[in-house]
Amino acid sequence: MSTTKNPPVTKNMEVTIEIIGIGHSGEGVGRINGYTLFIKGALPGERVKAKVIKVKKNYGYGKLLEIVEKSESRTEPPCDIYNQCGGCQLQHMDYSAQLEWKRQRVMANLERIGKLEVANSQGTGITVLPTLGMDEPWNYRNKAQVPIGEHEGGLVGGFYAQGSHRIIDMDTCLIQHDLNNNVIREVKNIAQQLGISAYDEVTHKGLLRHVVVKIAFHTNELMVVLVTNGERIPKEEEFINQIRDKFSQVVSICQNINMKKTNVIFGDQTKTLWGKEVIYDYIGDVKFAISARSFYQVNPVQTKILYEKALEYAGLTGEETVIDAYCGIGTISLFLAQKAKKVYGVEIVKEAIEDAKINAELNGMSNVEFVVGKAEEVIPKWKETGIEADMIVVDPPRKGCDETLLQTIIAMKPKRVVYVSCDSATLARDLRILEDGGFRTEQVQPVDMFPHTVHVECVTPLVLNT
Repeated sequence: MSTTKNPPVTKNMEVTIEIIGIGHSGEGVGRINGYTLFIKGALPGERVKAKVIKVKKNYGYGKLLEIVEKSESRTEPPCDIYNQCGGCQLQHMDYSAQLEWKRQRVMANLERIGKLEVANSQGTGITVLPTLGMDEPWNYRNKAQVPIGEHEGGLVGGFYAQGSHRIIDMDTCLIQHDLNNNVIREVKNIAQQLGISAYDEVTHKGLLRHVVVKIAFHTNELMVVLVTNGERIPKEEEFINQIRDKFSQVVSICQNINMKKTNVIFGDQTKTLWGKEVIYDYIGDVKFAISARSFYQVNPVQTKILYEKALEYAGLTGEETVIDAYCGIGTISLFLAQKAKKVYGVEIVKEAIEDAKINAELNGMSNVEFVVGKAEEVIPKWKETGIEADMIVVDPPRKGCDETLLQTIIAMKPKRVVYVSCDSATLARDLRILEDGGFRTEQVQPVDMFPHTVHVECVTPLVLNT
């Protein structure tokens, strides 16, 4: 006989509930008789009324109806479309409270997923430092990539509503650099005036799929990328001239052709319609060339803080050999090369390695070497040729490090590892493996790269147990 308990709530039921936490997507978390209810817009410490809108076996979702008791951390979101757009999740939470919540989330993941001891009041265990936030946590993004659609005969461009592909038209995004906002708005208007159609992902018809704008914070150079479902842009010259007339900062206008039935933004072919193929920016004293499809950190102010912390944790004296296992376009590699004897970078994306080599040349750095391939395959080959790493740095994608790479690091036995992470859950999982393999986590430093969202970056130094 089944002993499965039925949920204590039913769809459309109205409940009053205490909020005890925040879920990974920014929703308030409450419990009724042990049953978890996620309520968007509710904050820890609040008592709210909610309507149950979805019921699953072990958890459900509710719609916020009324705040009965308000959190001291609650603030009024300044964004007009905050409740519709899925881009930010925490604008209704005071910024200092956001920073503390991100620290607590890192600590919880280390304990729950990594089974690691986090420092208590007596000081034993891994110290998770206070999150490094921004003095001005607005207008920080240097890249906007906006889907273009059609509504009531006009072009719309903005961000997708949370959990959907419905475009919320946007004139201003408060976390974007102002110039990015202005360019998106004007390009949308110019396309409308010239009769350029928007792509429809259902019918696979229409031309303009996305507008991507990149700004270099230090040089103020702008790049505009038109992502199209076709090779030819009607009235191309007029389109280009109007963009140039509106914005003197634009130095590059590109077209990326993506004719695939996909929600991936970029296609394989990119061509420069006018101006330069790249824009240039700096992180600290290191100069970078950024192309239409280059990956470059979107918050340059906090990137500098993150990389300076990684450099500090590396403890370089000028005599070390360093391996950067997910080097991308060479951002961390070149930062470390300022203080290391030699840096080897490996990356699976061929175009990124080409960019990395250009960036090394741009900075006159001859003590770096970049190779295309899987880190877990390339690093053992380096070891066979006599390359011994004093330090290995990893900055993997959200899914974390490949387990084979972690075993390669354990086998290499570098004195130090610096782990830069954009997901504290996979960080916790990987730290457990490295600790079991003979390393000790010294501390974890959260860095707020994405204010008003649920994401947090971390940089973590590990040392080899002797």
